[in-house]
Parts: sequence; C-alpha cells; structure tokens
Amino acid sequence: MEVALKLRKEEQTLIEACAKQERWAQQKLYETYYPAMIGVCMRYAGNADDARDILHEGFIKVFRNIAKYKAGTSLKAWIHRIMVNASIDYYRKQQRRRTEDIEEAYGVSSRETDAVSRCSEQEILAAVQRLSPVYRTVFNLYAIEGYPHKDIAKMLGITESTSRSNLLKARVKLQNMLAKGFRDS
Repeated sequence: MEVALKLRKEEQTLIEACAKQERWAQQKLYETYYPAMIGVCMRYAGNADDARDILHEGFIKVFRNIAKYKAGTSLKAWIHRIMVNASIDYYRKQQRRRTEDIEEAYGVSSRETDAVSRCSEQEILAAVQRLSPVYRTVFNLYAIEGYPHKDIAKMLGITESTSRSNLLKARVKLQNMLAKGFRDS
C-alpha cells in the first residue's frame, strides 16, 4: 500500500512538473511511455519513420494538454488515447483517396483461414503496415481499439458501410499476405 501511494505521488509530481514545462519531467515521461506508445503508433503507421512522426506529434499534444489530465485516471490510458488520435490525424493528412463502398467487396474471399495462427507478432505487424492507410486505420480502430463502425465513420469522415467494407478488405488482404508469406501480395 505504501509503495502504491509513493508511486502515485511520484506520478503526480511528474505531471505537475510537465505542466510547468520542465524538460527533465518531459524527458522522464517520454522515456517511461515510449516503449508502449511506439507500439500503438507502429500499428497505424506504414513504417517505423512514420510511427516515430506520429509518436512525436502525440507527445507534443501530451505535453500541451497535460494540465487537462484528471488525477485518478490511468495516465497510460490517457496517453494511449492521445496517440490513437494523433494516428488518426496523421491518417487524415496522408489520405489521398477514398476507397470503394461495400457493394464492391461482395466477391472478396479468402481460402486460408488459419494463416494468422502460424505467424509471429512481427510478421503480423509487417502485414498490417503493408495495408493501405485507410485499411490499416479502419482495421486498427475496429479490431485493436474496439471502436464501432459508427464511430470510425465519424472519425474518418466516411460512411459506416465504407468502414465495414474497408475492414472486410483489410482482413482479406491480411489473410492473403500471411497465407502467402508476403509472396505476390
């Protein structure tokens, strides 16, 4: 119990120092949450450089808004939420085209249903990163973050049916890439 109270007090001190824009505190917060948050950004980015760009933009937002953090909630969850939003913002900036609607996805199917179970985490991440930005973003928001299509549609400025279509296509492309071992995908 004493250890938990000490950790909360240290976290609160760190947050207060970050709110005062003290560099040592910002560096400590960054170093503490970097490993977990780069993983979040890697899921949304097409490559490591883009992931680092998203991460840095996210931490800028964290430092600008740290005074808005509500004590008693999970700091890690609060930062995670900001990183997801930074990823969505990055996607919006990079978006070059809108994908087709669900009617065009009816003929899409996959023969290989067990491809994912044979793959390593790194292979799956690499496959996700090879998806187009729109497919990757919808897949992450739905399958990883747990958002419903209605919310995804609002966040990305697309219809719910487009969100569903993009998720279906993303899943099929992932299955095909993983089943083929990235050959001919």
